[in-house]
Amino acid sequence: MWLNTTASHFLLTGFPGMEKAHLWISIPLLVAYICILLGNGTLLFVIRDDHNLHEPMYYFLAMLATTDLGVTLTTMPTVLGVLWFSHREIGRGVCFSQAYFIHTLSIVESGVLLAMAYDRFVAIRNPLRYTSILTNTQVIKIWVGVLTRAGLSIMPIIIRLHWFPYCRSHVLSHAFCLHQDVIKLACADISFNRLYPVVVVFAMVLLDFLIIFFSYILILKTVMGIASGEEKAKALNTCVSHICCILVFYVTVVGLTFIHRFGKHAPHVVHITMSYVYFLFPPFMNPVIYSIKTQQIQNGIIRLLSLPCSKA
Repeated sequence: MWLNTTASHFLLTGFPGMEKAHLWISIPLLVAYICILLGNGTLLFVIRDDHNLHEPMYYFLAMLATTDLGVTLTTMPTVLGVLWFSHREIGRGVCFSQAYFIHTLSIVESGVLLAMAYDRFVAIRNPLRYTSILTNTQVIKIWVGVLTRAGLSIMPIIIRLHWFPYCRSHVLSHAFCLHQDVIKLACADISFNRLYPVVVVFAMVLLDFLIIFFSYILILKTVMGIASGEEKAKALNTCVSHICCILVFYVTVVGLTFIHRFGKHAPHVVHITMSYVYFLFPPFMNPVIYSIKTQQIQNGIIRLLSLPCSKA
């Protein structure tokens, strides 16, 4: 079916061929959604409420939690609308805005992980100058820089989406809008929109990972120079949570990339499932990791939970 170039909406897709099971499929997604909201929301509340956590390390953690909430709030309401109510129609403007925020927040998450690596690098390499280097003003500048870099880097391809005519079938392959999904429906030269995202991924996400990797080599070199075994363990322990979050994020990125590039003959449901893993697994795991591995966060959560009891 061919549409005219003024078509004002697209149709989202849940799990093709499994429409009767949409309600059951939505249950684990809803549970993950609620856990992500509660987990990251609790982290933000604890960091804001506990003055002992008003340090650069926890400010960066708050940025990570905010980013994870943004990714989830951007995607999941649309997904649940499709699965619960078969609400598949989405306006072009809303679709493009959703794609913009999804892709921007992915770049933001990579940038925040890089900022957290810088925080650990300064804390271990220059512990005496830590607070003078990472002042509140500096932390704010880093956050603004991360947001600006991500927002401006994604904007060119999203703006071009508004210019393209869409005369092919207007059915998207996911329950949310992705740039690479939308451009397949355009009847125009999309060479720039195909090439530019690849450049962005290599120039930012891959570069971020390489810088993080190099920073941890320097951190490890510094830690190995510490005479006391107890001090070595203490220094490395402050990095464990961050390393786990890095692995969670980049493993899902690599997994999704491999599925898209080399899994062309895999069932479509595999591609869809992997996209949900990409959007839900890091936001779900990050608060769990920091709640388990960071004593200060544990203490803050315990104090938060004990407040109702103490008031009673």
